[in-house]
Amino acid sequence: MSSVAIKTEPEARPARDMTSAYSNRRTFAIISHPDAGKTTLTEKLLLTGGAIEMAGAVRAKGNKARAKSDWMEIEKNRGISVTSSVMTFEKDGINFNLLDTPGHSDFSEDTYRTLTAVDSAIMVIDAAKGIEGQTRKLFEICRLRDIPIITFVNKIDREGRDPFELLDEIEEQLALTVAPVIWPVGQGGLFKGCYDLAANDFISAKGAGTRHFEGGLDDPALRQTLGEDAYAAFRDSAELAAEGYAAFDPVAYRDGHLTPVIFGSALENFAVDRLMDFVATHAPEPRPQPSDKGPVDPSGDKVSGFVFKVQANMDPKHRDRVAFVRFCSGHFKRGMKLDHVRSGKAIAVSNPIYFVAQERSLTEEAYAGDVIGIPNHGTLQVGDTLTEGETFRFTGLPAFAPEVLRRVRLEDTMKMKQLRRGLEDLAQEGLVQVFRPTFGSDWIVGVVGPLQLDVLASRISGEYKADVTFEPVQYNVARWIRAESEVKLKQFIKDNTTQVVRDRDDRPVYLCRDEWDLRYIIERNKEISFDATREIVGQTG
Repeated sequence: MSSVAIKTEPEARPARDMTSAYSNRRTFAIISHPDAGKTTLTEKLLLTGGAIEMAGAVRAKGNKARAKSDWMEIEKNRGISVTSSVMTFEKDGINFNLLDTPGHSDFSEDTYRTLTAVDSAIMVIDAAKGIEGQTRKLFEICRLRDIPIITFVNKIDREGRDPFELLDEIEEQLALTVAPVIWPVGQGGLFKGCYDLAANDFISAKGAGTRHFEGGLDDPALRQTLGEDAYAAFRDSAELAAEGYAAFDPVAYRDGHLTPVIFGSALENFAVDRLMDFVATHAPEPRPQPSDKGPVDPSGDKVSGFVFKVQANMDPKHRDRVAFVRFCSGHFKRGMKLDHVRSGKAIAVSNPIYFVAQERSLTEEAYAGDVIGIPNHGTLQVGDTLTEGETFRFTGLPAFAPEVLRRVRLEDTMKMKQLRRGLEDLAQEGLVQVFRPTFGSDWIVGVVGPLQLDVLASRISGEYKADVTFEPVQYNVARWIRAESEVKLKQFIKDNTTQVVRDRDDRPVYLCRDEWDLRYIIERNKEISFDATREIVGQTG
């Protein structure tokens, strides 16, 4: 296993080796509460990076004005992100892999798995609302994986909360040290631009570009530029921000203890270029990834990677299925044969692709940190590990018990084949979980939230030409069941035949009415484990 540089014991943080082949990769996600401006920021980062030539409002009409990262019809119609997108672009010698995650909490499972594939994150906060529920949940996921976070306080050109109040809220609610980096000059109707506290650059909101002030906050030219009243208020607040909060510490940031804070406006493109520069300069290059044989270091010379997402029908004309692979070590080249650890077979990767949303191009190579798509016909599943002749599995990809259960009703019974194909595809993609009852022919689907049902119905109708509705079932709680004794597990299943279903990997799942019923059955069956989560390990059965 030494060829993939798997660590057998904890080591000190290595020095940043900017000469290594993977060190110019920055693989990061954008996380936020719905409507904080995440998709708009994604567009502007792509625009700043030269990946697209124009950016438009998410809800604007017309193909040219639609968000580049939202490609499903339901996303275009509702102006929300309901699936993760991958966008790859290069700027100033840095290769960026930007993973745009769903903002809606009903799609948190997709977001969680996407966060296993990144090395850092940008947390977008609405200046008028501060820390919201989904933001807090996503932050906790990042904390579990020690993912460094840059905070972008968005919509500062609108009326909002006091910047100091926002900083204090981040420190108190997220237990993070904050370090102001880009500070607002005014706010709302009095907004004049942003000021880089380290570089002493003023980014004008009036289209005058950026101006550097050698004398910093004391420079007379800054006073003249802002005007007496605006200057006095800004200087007081900027000095307090610099003296009252921590200075930026790159090590504390990369260790996940400190978040640099950038105030700006994604819609008006204020400070977005500074945000990108900050990611390029300070965000970590690819980090070691966990496996069942220990962390896999990106410096390893043999190729390895894992599938964190599968997307069906990105190109409806071709009914394709694309597996998104995060590479963790080695130098991948187009045409390579990689071992598919779950099946024990080798697969030739002949047409690897990279994306700007749904637009795709062939890629000839990839290094640790890169995310590519591998078109396939169902061979690759979420959690699969690909290696160059090694036998180990990457770990840490979760599956969660659904919180909403519904029975699927097909409007036209002649479309049963299309329905089955659609459910299988979308379950493998991770959009829903599909359960097969012991008796009866109706499928039961499980989701985190009801919006997923809308997406499921929309996609089955649009992509598989079958119309479905959903009916309530008497169950509201699902748990995977297991036991050390196979005999006792089989007996429990036999005694509870009507309440045990099978998931798509044929694992037994116990269904019950509510948490009270669950506690009752647990108390009476001590030898059975009822799991609300399980790890996807890239193997069936």
